[in-house]
Amino acid sequence: MLSKIVKLNDLVQKARDLHSSGKQIVFTNGCFDIMHVGHVRYLAAARAEGDVLIVGLNSDKSVKSIKGDKRPIVPQDQRAEVLSGMWFVDYITIFHEPDPLKLIQAIKPDVLVKGEDWLEDKIIGADFVKANGGRVIRVPMVHGISTSSIVENIKQYC
Repeated sequence: MLSKIVKLNDLVQKARDLHSSGKQIVFTNGCFDIMHVGHVRYLAAARAEGDVLIVGLNSDKSVKSIKGDKRPIVPQDQRAEVLSGMWFVDYITIFHEPDPLKLIQAIKPDVLVKGEDWLEDKIIGADFVKANGGRVIRVPMVHGISTSSIVENIKQYC
């Protein structure tokens, strides 16, 4: 399972090989801090859009810059290992920037997936993927479930 967690340089070569063999590469990214049913449904739906699902995982530093100093709750290595245990996730790479544009440009996915809470014109990398003949898919959200709401529920018990 841990062999699914790869460095960017190795992932770029794997992506080239996958493209050469005619595989459709799907890419998504996120923090995936406390995994919940919304994440699972989202990732399964993303994988259904192609042959291989690559997940760009925000590093701890990246999560802090996006979500604030109290996040992430789960360290990046553990978040990556949890993702690697999911059959529908093929590869995970950790990135340190606040957004995945460089990663998207490096692996050149055929399909870019984000949640429906993102307007297509606000999805980082959407223009790049479409300019290269790819598709952008917005997956329905599981309403009422989020890491933030789980954290708030936990606080009620403390």
